[in-house]
Amino acid sequence: MALPSSSSSPPLSVSTQMKQHIKQDSFRPHSLKFSSMQKENNINDDNVASFNQNPSRRLALLKLGADENMMRPRTPPKMAPVSTAVAEENPLEWVNKDKRRMLHVVYRVGDLEKTIKFYTECLGMKLLRKRDIPEERYTNAFLGYGPEDSHFTVELTYNYGVDKYNIGTGFGHFGIAVEDVAKTVNLVKAKGGKVTSEPGLVEGGSTMSAFVEDPDGYKFELLERGLTPEPLCQVMLRVGDLDHAVNFYNKAFGMQLLQRRDFPESKYAVAIMGYGPEDKNAVLELTYNYGVTEYDKGNGYAQIAIGTDDVYKSAKAIELCGGSIIREPGPLPGINTKITACLDPDGWKSVLVDNVDFLRELE
Repeated sequence: MALPSSSSSPPLSVSTQMKQHIKQDSFRPHSLKFSSMQKENNINDDNVASFNQNPSRRLALLKLGADENMMRPRTPPKMAPVSTAVAEENPLEWVNKDKRRMLHVVYRVGDLEKTIKFYTECLGMKLLRKRDIPEERYTNAFLGYGPEDSHFTVELTYNYGVDKYNIGTGFGHFGIAVEDVAKTVNLVKAKGGKVTSEPGLVEGGSTMSAFVEDPDGYKFELLERGLTPEPLCQVMLRVGDLDHAVNFYNKAFGMQLLQRRDFPESKYAVAIMGYGPEDKNAVLELTYNYGVTEYDKGNGYAQIAIGTDDVYKSAKAIELCGGSIIREPGPLPGINTKITACLDPDGWKSVLVDNVDFLRELE
């Protein structure tokens, strides 16, 4: 649509008029803004006149342009990445929930058949199983007072051609609960065994006890307790710092401190650690002799094996408590039983065995 001109020259188109208007009044922001908006929004020249003459329409178009800009697709703002990782459970907290028990204690003997005979005839144990590994030149025998899946047992190791071991000064004794200490002592004597301490009351208590030695010199304390579900009830080891040892076995192994007694007259103290009451479960007895911080561990006593639901988490907990991992967690070649092995602050070795794998071995 053309607009009338004030001169006799041919009428100018709206676009030409606008261009001249812009040149003459380039300082006017509305003209500049409209020119750019005209291109951006494809406004026809025929509509320019009504646009200039109708302020309300002009505002409407400007508003429309703003709305169109708002309706254009926008790049969504970057969102902070959502973490899908589950917070790992603290290994030390997990230890207290783990299903643990003492499985067996391992040590070396010089005459396997002679030792088996002493344990079965004098101490009343049963031979549970035996395995020979000729390619590695050793034989194992497992003995105890009940099935391995529910009782603490001994694992005897005989290395071909080795008939003697140094027990050292660090290992103390094993404990066996019997109904009649005097009767058991007499039986040991009759079989030619060695009695190192006659029956008598334990220091500071009312329990009758005695000490005997097996053919290799390992000591057994006989404790008169009557019937018990776990006759093989104790392993005693000497430590150089009792507080440190108690804290380690409590935090890293999840054992409870069941009893602690100090005997200043005799200059020693003991702490009983375990996974349940000592009259129903095997326990670890830690002994500290005043002023003695180191012991000769010899080469006879080997380790205690403890069942766990997760050897990997167990290893982490041990490291957090200052223990040394000497066998990384994982399956054993050939049998695929998962284990991990460690040393406590005093250098005593323990092996943690996967509970499911251990039961599979017994099948």
